[in-house]
Amino acid sequence: MISQNIVAIGGGGFGRSLGNLKIEKYIVSLVNKKVPKICFIPTASGDNDLYKLNFYRAFSKLNCETSHIDFFSRTEELEEKILSQDIVYVGGGNTKSMLAVWRDWNLNLILKKAYENGIVMSGVSAGAICWFEKGITDSYAKSLEILNCLGFVKGIACPHFDEEKEREPYVNDLIKRDFINSCICIEGYSALHINKNGFKTINFGDNKKCFKLYKENNNILKKFF
Repeated sequence: MISQNIVAIGGGGFGRSLGNLKIEKYIVSLVNKKVPKICFIPTASGDNDLYKLNFYRAFSKLNCETSHIDFFSRTEELEEKILSQDIVYVGGGNTKSMLAVWRDWNLNLILKKAYENGIVMSGVSAGAICWFEKGITDSYAKSLEILNCLGFVKGIACPHFDEEKEREPYVNDLIKRDFINSCICIEGYSALHINKNGFKTINFGDNKKCFKLYKENNNILKKFF
Protein backbone atom coordinates (compact mmCIF):
# COMPACT_ATOMS: atom_id res chain seq x y z
CA MET A 1 0.00 0.00 0.00
CA ILE A 2 1.27 3.49 -0.89
CA SER A 3 1.93 5.64 2.17
CA GLN A 4 0.36 9.09 1.93
CA ASN A 5 1.61 11.88 4.21
CA ILE A 6 0.80 15.54 4.75
CA VAL A 7 2.68 17.74 7.22
CA ALA A 8 0.74 20.99 7.81
CA ILE A 9 2.77 23.57 9.78
CA GLY A 10 0.95 26.31 11.70
CA GLY A 11 3.86 28.77 11.67
CA GLY A 12 7.63 28.87 12.01
CA GLY A 13 10.34 26.88 10.30
CA PHE A 14 13.04 27.99 7.87
CA GLY A 15 11.01 30.94 6.58
CA ARG A 16 11.56 32.71 9.91
CA SER A 17 14.85 31.26 11.08
CA LEU A 18 16.98 28.27 10.16
CA GLY A 19 17.34 27.39 13.85
CA ASN A 20 17.59 23.70 14.66
CA LEU A 21 15.51 22.68 11.60
CA LYS A 22 13.47 20.32 13.80
CA ILE A 23 10.33 20.28 11.67
CA GLU A 24 12.33 20.15 8.45
CA LYS A 25 14.23 17.12 9.75
CA TYR A 26 10.91 15.47 10.62
CA ILE A 27 9.58 15.98 7.10
CA VAL A 28 12.76 14.55 5.55
CA SER A 29 12.59 11.54 7.91
CA LEU A 30 9.34 10.45 6.24
CA VAL A 31 11.31 9.50 3.13
CA ASN A 32 13.52 6.44 3.36
CA LYS A 33 16.28 7.72 1.08
CA LYS A 34 19.81 8.94 1.70
CA VAL A 35 19.29 11.93 -0.60
CA PRO A 36 15.58 12.78 -0.86
CA LYS A 37 14.41 15.10 -3.62
CA ILE A 38 12.43 18.07 -2.33
CA CYS A 39 10.75 20.82 -4.35
CA PHE A 40 9.78 24.20 -2.88
CA ILE A 41 6.70 26.01 -4.23
CA PRO A 42 6.82 29.66 -3.06
CA THR A 43 3.83 30.89 -5.10
CA ALA A 44 2.01 32.42 -2.11
CA SER A 45 4.91 34.82 -1.52
CA GLY A 46 5.14 35.76 -5.20
CA ASP A 47 8.23 33.54 -5.63
CA ASN A 48 10.13 35.61 -3.05
CA ASP A 49 13.88 35.28 -3.61
CA LEU A 50 14.94 35.43 0.06
CA TYR A 51 12.38 32.74 0.91
CA LYS A 52 13.84 30.51 -1.80
CA LEU A 53 17.36 31.16 -0.52
CA ASN A 54 16.35 30.11 3.02
CA PHE A 55 14.79 26.95 1.61
CA TYR A 56 18.03 26.00 -0.13
CA ARG A 57 20.06 26.78 2.98
CA ALA A 58 17.80 24.67 5.19
CA PHE A 59 17.32 21.54 3.13
CA SER A 60 20.83 21.47 1.70
CA LYS A 61 21.99 21.03 5.30
CA LEU A 62 19.71 17.96 5.50
CA ASN A 63 21.36 16.20 2.56
CA CYS A 64 18.46 16.79 0.19
CA GLU A 65 18.44 17.34 -3.55
CA THR A 66 16.71 20.72 -3.68
CA SER A 67 14.79 22.57 -6.37
CA HIS A 68 11.89 24.99 -6.68
CA ILE A 69 9.13 26.02 -9.07
CA ASP A 70 8.57 29.62 -10.20
CA PHE A 71 5.30 30.92 -11.61
CA PHE A 72 6.30 34.57 -12.01
CA SER A 73 9.15 33.91 -14.40
CA ARG A 74 9.32 31.16 -17.02
CA THR A 75 7.67 28.04 -15.65
CA GLU A 76 9.01 24.56 -16.32
CA GLU A 77 7.03 21.44 -17.19
CA LEU A 78 5.12 20.89 -13.97
CA GLU A 79 3.97 17.29 -14.02
CA GLU A 80 7.39 15.91 -14.89
CA LYS A 81 8.98 18.01 -12.14
CA ILE A 82 6.48 17.28 -9.36
CA LEU A 83 6.16 13.54 -9.99
CA SER A 84 9.94 13.11 -9.81
CA GLN A 85 10.08 14.43 -6.23
CA ASP A 86 10.00 12.70 -2.85
CA ILE A 87 8.71 15.77 -0.98
CA VAL A 88 6.82 18.91 -1.95
CA TYR A 89 7.03 21.91 0.41
CA VAL A 90 4.62 24.84 -0.05
CA GLY A 91 5.53 28.21 1.41
CA GLY A 92 3.35 30.75 3.19
CA GLY A 93 1.77 33.94 1.92
CA ASN A 94 -1.46 34.76 0.09
CA THR A 95 -3.43 31.50 -0.13
CA LYS A 96 -6.15 32.81 -2.43
CA SER A 97 -3.70 34.13 -5.01
CA MET A 98 -1.61 30.96 -4.76
CA LEU A 99 -4.56 28.67 -5.44
CA ALA A 100 -5.76 30.81 -8.34
CA VAL A 101 -2.35 30.55 -10.02
CA TRP A 102 -2.14 26.82 -9.35
CA ARG A 103 -5.57 26.13 -10.81
CA ASP A 104 -4.79 28.09 -13.95
CA TRP A 105 -1.71 25.89 -14.44
CA ASN A 106 -3.54 22.69 -13.34
CA LEU A 107 -1.00 22.26 -10.55
CA ASN A 108 -3.85 21.32 -8.19
CA LEU A 109 -4.46 18.20 -10.28
CA ILE A 110 -0.76 17.37 -10.51
CA LEU A 111 -0.33 17.69 -6.73
CA LYS A 112 -3.30 15.37 -6.17
CA LYS A 113 -1.67 12.77 -8.42
CA ALA A 114 1.64 13.20 -6.58
CA TYR A 115 -0.05 12.78 -3.19
CA GLU A 116 -1.82 9.63 -4.36
CA ASN A 117 1.54 8.32 -5.58
CA GLY A 118 3.02 8.70 -2.11
CA ILE A 119 4.98 11.93 -2.50
CA VAL A 120 5.04 13.74 0.85
CA MET A 121 3.02 16.98 0.85
CA SER A 122 4.09 19.64 3.34
CA GLY A 123 4.08 23.36 3.97
CA VAL A 124 3.48 26.24 6.33
CA SER A 125 0.53 28.62 6.74
CA ALA A 126 -0.87 28.85 3.18
CA GLY A 127 1.11 25.67 2.56
CA ALA A 128 -0.65 24.06 5.54
CA ILE A 129 -4.29 24.91 4.90
CA CYS A 130 -4.17 24.35 1.14
CA TRP A 131 -4.46 20.56 1.58
CA PHE A 132 -7.81 20.79 3.42
CA GLU A 133 -11.32 21.25 2.02
CA LYS A 134 -11.34 24.80 3.37
CA GLY A 135 -8.98 27.10 5.23
CA ILE A 136 -9.13 30.25 7.36
CA THR A 137 -7.08 32.82 5.46
CA ASP A 138 -5.82 36.38 5.91
CA SER A 139 -5.40 36.78 2.14
CA TYR A 140 -7.84 39.71 2.36
CA ALA A 141 -6.52 42.94 3.90
CA LYS A 142 -9.47 43.77 6.17
CA SER A 143 -10.77 40.45 7.50
CA LEU A 144 -10.26 36.73 7.85
CA GLU A 145 -12.24 34.62 5.42
CA ILE A 146 -13.04 30.97 4.72
CA LEU A 147 -11.47 29.82 1.47
CA ASN A 148 -12.09 26.73 -0.64
CA CYS A 149 -8.85 24.74 -0.87
CA LEU A 150 -7.62 21.52 -2.53
CA GLY A 151 -9.69 19.03 -0.53
CA PHE A 152 -7.07 16.31 0.01
CA VAL A 153 -8.13 16.28 3.69
CA LYS A 154 -11.67 16.72 5.02
CA GLY A 155 -12.45 19.71 7.22
CA ILE A 156 -11.50 23.34 7.78
CA ALA A 157 -8.04 24.32 9.03
CA CYS A 158 -6.64 27.44 10.65
CA PRO A 159 -2.88 28.12 11.02
CA HIS A 160 -1.18 30.62 13.37
CA PHE A 161 -3.98 29.94 15.86
CA ASP A 162 -2.07 31.23 18.89
CA GLU A 163 0.11 33.71 17.00
CA GLU A 164 -2.46 36.11 15.53
CA LYS A 165 -4.98 37.43 18.06
CA GLU A 166 -7.94 37.70 15.67
CA ARG A 167 -7.97 34.02 14.73
CA GLU A 168 -9.36 32.39 17.89
CA PRO A 169 -12.36 34.76 18.29
CA TYR A 170 -13.11 34.51 14.58
CA VAL A 171 -13.18 30.70 14.64
CA ASN A 172 -15.13 30.59 17.92
CA ASP A 173 -17.76 32.93 16.47
CA LEU A 174 -18.16 30.79 13.34
CA ILE A 175 -18.73 27.69 15.47
CA LYS A 176 -21.08 29.43 17.93
CA ARG A 177 -23.24 30.65 15.05
CA ASP A 178 -23.22 27.15 13.48
CA PHE A 179 -21.60 28.58 10.37
CA ILE A 180 -19.08 25.74 10.61
CA ASN A 181 -19.25 22.54 12.66
CA SER A 182 -15.60 22.44 13.68
CA CYS A 183 -12.13 23.71 12.87
CA ILE A 184 -8.70 22.09 12.93
CA CYS A 185 -6.44 24.59 14.68
CA ILE A 186 -2.66 24.51 14.27
CA GLU A 187 -0.56 26.65 16.59
CA GLY A 188 2.69 28.30 15.55
CA TYR A 189 5.73 26.06 15.92
CA SER A 190 3.54 22.98 15.69
CA ALA A 191 2.55 20.81 12.76
CA LEU A 192 -0.18 18.31 12.04
CA HIS A 193 1.05 15.07 10.47
CA ILE A 194 -1.79 13.44 8.55
CA ASN A 195 -1.58 9.86 7.30
CA LYS A 196 -3.60 6.64 7.26
CA ASN A 197 -3.41 6.50 11.07
CA GLY A 198 -5.11 9.88 11.47
CA PHE A 199 -3.80 13.15 12.92
CA LYS A 200 -0.67 13.55 15.05
CA THR A 201 0.76 16.75 16.55
CA ILE A 202 4.44 17.50 15.97
CA ASN A 203 5.61 20.09 18.51
CA PHE A 204 8.80 21.89 17.50
CA GLY A 205 8.38 24.90 19.79
CA ASP A 206 7.43 25.39 23.43
CA ASN A 207 4.65 22.84 24.02
CA LYS A 208 2.70 23.89 20.93
CA LYS A 209 -0.47 22.04 20.00
CA CYS A 210 -2.91 21.05 17.27
CA PHE A 211 -6.55 20.39 18.09
CA LYS A 212 -10.10 20.37 16.78
CA LEU A 213 -12.51 23.01 18.06
CA TYR A 214 -16.18 22.04 18.06
CA LYS A 215 -19.45 22.81 19.86
CA GLU A 216 -21.24 20.52 22.26
CA ASN A 217 -24.19 21.61 24.44
CA ASN A 218 -23.46 25.22 23.45
CA ASN A 219 -19.90 24.96 24.75
CA ILE A 220 -16.77 25.26 22.60
CA LEU A 221 -14.58 22.21 23.25
CA LYS A 222 -11.11 21.09 22.18
CA LYS A 223 -10.05 17.65 21.00
CA PHE A 224 -6.26 17.45 21.02
CA PHE A 225 -4.38 15.42 18.42
